[in-house]
Amino acid sequence: MTEQQIKLATEKFEALIREQSERSDNIKKQGDFVDYEKLDKIIIGVCGGDGIGPIITKESARVLEFMLKEEVEAGKVEFKVIDGLTIENRVAANKAIPDDVLEELKSCHVILKGPTTTPQAGDPWPNIESANVAMRKALDLFANLRPVKVPSEGIDWTFFRENTEGAYAVGSKGVNVTDDLAMDFVVTTTEGCERIAKLAYDYARRNKKERVSIITKANIIKTTDGKFLNICKNIGKDYPEIITDEWYIDITTAKLIDPKRRTDFKVFVLPNLYGDIITDEAAEFQGGVGTAGSANIGKKYAMFEAIHGSAPRMIREGRGQYADPCSMLRASVMLLSHIGKQDKADALERALDFCMYEEAKLKITGRDNGCTCEEFGNYVMETVKSGK
Repeated sequence: MTEQQIKLATEKFEALIREQSERSDNIKKQGDFVDYEKLDKIIIGVCGGDGIGPIITKESARVLEFMLKEEVEAGKVEFKVIDGLTIENRVAANKAIPDDVLEELKSCHVILKGPTTTPQAGDPWPNIESANVAMRKALDLFANLRPVKVPSEGIDWTFFRENTEGAYAVGSKGVNVTDDLAMDFVVTTTEGCERIAKLAYDYARRNKKERVSIITKANIIKTTDGKFLNICKNIGKDYPEIITDEWYIDITTAKLIDPKRRTDFKVFVLPNLYGDIITDEAAEFQGGVGTAGSANIGKKYAMFEAIHGSAPRMIREGRGQYADPCSMLRASVMLLSHIGKQDKADALERALDFCMYEEAKLKITGRDNGCTCEEFGNYVMETVKSGK
């Protein structure tokens, strides 16, 4: 390794430090959460993404428009379709989110977003940042909220994943110091830890959840994970009625499949990378990632999405119309709840439970031996109408 290589790597690291320090300062300047009841009109952006994204997002938007028909007719809710988040368009702009698309997203209060393709090694695409990661940073969607419920198994979990820091914060800005040495970075700030911890404990208090579990690998990743753990524990002291416990990420993944222990977990708070991994595992308990929705919450904006990918293979094989919209529909439940339409959220959630598990007269297989995305959407709306 030459001195010049060390100098170049050090300069890149210094730029990252300055960038993240500025971001930390900006967090401190933020105001309160949006009060949707005080808005004259709530604008819901519908951003399809790519692969199967436009198909399942369009269907979920159709169901949402059905649920919010009165509000739309009264001018209280407006749906705004936002195109341009395809991998081809992002590559052409050489940006995770093209500037014009980002401005359209910022004109909305909440966003229903379909899956997007993220380039990886071996792809024909250049190494642009994940659109999800970029959107979370650009709109400061610092909390990723993912519920998992399986009543028959006693499972009632809610995950609060920190969304803008950790290993994903500068995931596309690692340094190839030499041909033999590559380095990536993990970012943890006091402000970032405090706000995700407060959101998790506030949720636990409001919903009468008696336990919050802090998940890290602080015994090995001592500086950043250690900071996250200690700050969350300090926040927990302000909630004396709630039990705080701490787990390492590896043993947590094991205990989630332990019938004797998994029902002890209620609310989880955890850094970005661990949250991404463990929520996919948790989703398998209720039928897989195709059944789980996700909310990305900030103070000014909120984005709701499926937790699975864009499934480009289904499009290549001509099976897009058979894509499963359930994850996006679960995200739509969370969207309705977030904007204060809890009665409509409850009605849609009941209909999804009925259509997916109870009656389940239509099966989604991803192929022509199952129903189409649109047919399942019709089934859900018919169920809502019937009040089942």
